[in-house]
Amino acid sequence: MTTVPAIFWLAISQKEFSAVDVSGVRFATYGGAPIAPDLVQAIKRGFPSAKVGNGFGLSETSSISTFLPHEYADTHADSVGFPAPVVDLDLADVDRATGVGELLIRGGHVVQGYWNKPEATAEAFAGGWLRTGDLARIDDEGFTYIVDRAKDMINRGGENVYCVEVENALAAAPGVFEVAVIGVPDQMMGEKVGAVVVATPGTELDVEAFLAHARTRLADFKVPQFVAVRPGALPRNPGGKVLKPVLRTETDWTAVRR
Repeated sequence: MTTVPAIFWLAISQKEFSAVDVSGVRFATYGGAPIAPDLVQAIKRGFPSAKVGNGFGLSETSSISTFLPHEYADTHADSVGFPAPVVDLDLADVDRATGVGELLIRGGHVVQGYWNKPEATAEAFAGGWLRTGDLARIDDEGFTYIVDRAKDMINRGGENVYCVEVENALAAAPGVFEVAVIGVPDQMMGEKVGAVVVATPGTELDVEAFLAHARTRLADFKVPQFVAVRPGALPRNPGGKVLKPVLRTETDWTAVRR
């Protein structure tokens, strides 16, 4: 089984789930969104015969490019793991202070280019590497961390805020079912940090507890200054990716302010 974390949560939360025979499920893998360590543990309990793991890839890579194996799934839930066997990874334009750069991928699974788009192909596939447009860091142990899409990074008064990094921290906050972080236009700062939160079904989000959790995990300038509680699920494309342009147009940021 492979799907986004929210679908796993919905499945194992069904009243009838305990009666379902899942003994034949050998792998329960996820991707496409941050996952809280508590949900990783719940998936392990729900599918006791399965190994879990977090996969990362793009349409241009035909399949996964990195994978976080079962052994590290809950201790490194915010990582997408190690390069797949056929994959080389590198970083371009690395920020010396943070170690974050644009993730480059090379391997036999990478497509040759875009159909009838020679300029886009030349830009994205320069020098034998695919420029993913994802900002990432790779630590000394080889764990890869996706921190944002380059186009989604928030510039808060000159400070870079990586949305995926913040989402990973907020995914484990009490009462959070799913969360997306986007920039909120601000006349003085340029942008401020906004969080769109979907509460765990059947509960009401305690915004103060949510922000208190954020302050224990994040530098002050990364803590959301706007929190919008969304009544329905986050909008996603058919591949499960959150549609942040939709959130930018639909969200009323006057709801809650820190």
